[in-house]
Amino acid sequence: MKIVLIVLGVLIVLGVAVALLTLRSALAGGAQTPAGAQEGTLWDLESRTLEDQAAPLDAWRGQVVLVVNVASKCGLTPQYEGLEKLHRARQDQGFAVLGFPSNDFMDQEPGTPAEIREFCTSKFDVTFPLFRKVVVKGEGKDGIYRWLTAGGLEEPTWNFTKYLVGRDGKVIARYGPKTAPDDPQLLQAIDAALGSPQG
Repeated sequence: MKIVLIVLGVLIVLGVAVALLTLRSALAGGAQTPAGAQEGTLWDLESRTLEDQAAPLDAWRGQVVLVVNVASKCGLTPQYEGLEKLHRARQDQGFAVLGFPSNDFMDQEPGTPAEIREFCTSKFDVTFPLFRKVVVKGEGKDGIYRWLTAGGLEEPTWNFTKYLVGRDGKVIARYGPKTAPDDPQLLQAIDAALGSPQG
């Protein structure tokens, strides 16, 4: 009986370790590139601003954009500061961060549009575009996130998952939530995309 309990204990510990490593990997997630072709481009899609105004993504045609699902009450929320810095540093080169608030992960974006705007402005002086709150995973995910993941990319595993889209409106790569806005691999990919011809 003692041996059975020891074996069960070892199996439980191993199971927990594997689960934690899997979660850590999902959150960190290096660059993942599309496995298949995507129909259309990001510029063909529409959203709405945080203030509920129509926002055709065609407005960013020819630019490089980083699409990020954001949240105000997450351990990764300080990434707002780095995202804003990145946006300001490269916007004159044709780059933009596009933020999509989402409440999909442990209700960490419960705010109203006005509350989200106030938080982002007062805490991080965010000037990059913020869109309406959307669902980013599962059956009911927003059309933009359906398109972002249509080429075989993983849907967001947590807040601050990042999708880099080139000037041609196609996804270049997906980066995990813990990839910081100043991550050298991400910055190198952005700069490479900015060096490509405008589409």
